[in-house]
Amino acid sequence: MFSVGDKVVYPMHGAGTIESIEEKEMLGNVDDYYIIKMPIGGMKLMVPTNKVDDIGVREVSQRSEADKVFDVLEKPKDPYIHDVNWSKRYNLNVEKIKSGNILEVAEVVRELSHRHMERGLSIGEKKMLATSKNILLSEMVLAENQDKELLENKIDSIIKESYAAGIMDEASNANENGDVIL
Repeated sequence: MFSVGDKVVYPMHGAGTIESIEEKEMLGNVDDYYIIKMPIGGMKLMVPTNKVDDIGVREVSQRSEADKVFDVLEKPKDPYIHDVNWSKRYNLNVEKIKSGNILEVAEVVRELSHRHMERGLSIGEKKMLATSKNILLSEMVLAENQDKELLENKIDSIIKESYAAGIMDEASNANENGDVIL
């Protein structure tokens, strides 16, 4: 059971702070609800207190876990995810986002960002990138206790650096193999 002031993550929506616990009547049933205010976008969610386990609501990651996000973002693209067809890639990414695991959400942000820099994204994947980035940022803001813009700039910078490093590695590997680089 969570308390007012607790920082929690709601999978597919991101992290927020429990503002209050209120009794509400919905469809003839009276239940207690957590009222969660999201730091990004100012959205408020009402979550039945008796459904948090089913939904996957959890505490915001500790700072040490959140710091691992930067390690995930620094890695090169995953060739498997990068090269599968659109629908399979989309479904794999949805599952990672639904997991509510901050490191899996970071993988989605990295993979879609790299793909966007390389080839561009479909409208659906652009929306998924924006959503996953907001989910990631909302938890990072609370876990790292830092400003959203500062974290967003840091994430963008790390992704650009990891993409550039991946391009350099590919070129170096191609050169070692005797491939022609144009």
